[in-house]
Amino acid sequence: MASRLLTFIGILIGVLTPVYYLLERNLESFYVFRTDELHDLALRGVKAHGNDTAKIVEYIVAELHENHPDHVNPKWNVAEEWFFNNAGGAMGGMYIIHASITEYLIIFGTAVGTEGHSGRHTADDYFHILSGEQWAYVPGEFQPEVYPAGSVHHLKRGVVKQYKMPEGCFALEYARGWIPPMLFFGFADGLSSTLDIPTLYRTVVVTGREMIGNLLIGKF
Repeated sequence: MASRLLTFIGILIGVLTPVYYLLERNLESFYVFRTDELHDLALRGVKAHGNDTAKIVEYIVAELHENHPDHVNPKWNVAEEWFFNNAGGAMGGMYIIHASITEYLIIFGTAVGTEGHSGRHTADDYFHILSGEQWAYVPGEFQPEVYPAGSVHHLKRGVVKQYKMPEGCFALEYARGWIPPMLFFGFADGLSSTLDIPTLYRTVVVTGREMIGNLLIGKF
């Protein structure tokens, strides 16, 4: 029985490995958002509305929905679309603009500050600061990385940092790569620490709704 199981696992790995490498080499073809597009949009939003974060979010979501109507959740001003996210010890509010197998785009932030572990992810993460500041630290350095409004903190795939929003800070966060493995990091604190089941439920429902909706129209 054990030898059959090992044989099956070996065959499965042999079949899936080339599929993975094929998909990995063609990840770019699955993306609907461009990093330069998002950075330009965030900059224009900050320039147009200054410290009015709600207006910045409205500006960004309206243009994204106009440019990508099939892939953007436009309901930024619906209370049920916002919920807490606890991950890596940090806590903030989150609104999902887009979620699929290879991309997610969210507004994440807090009005009171937070700090935590970035996670080590299977996707590149671009943190476009809309208001406030984000600080980051890597072992061996003696000064923080400081990202003010209008800047982008690019956390490369597989890299880990400590990060802090010392006061109020909100960002347009975009991840591109393999998104499903990142969900375990997003759920871990809720399952092991906060035990906030209603928030976990809401997170699963909205994430699933967006991912499945995108899959149904051929967006991986």
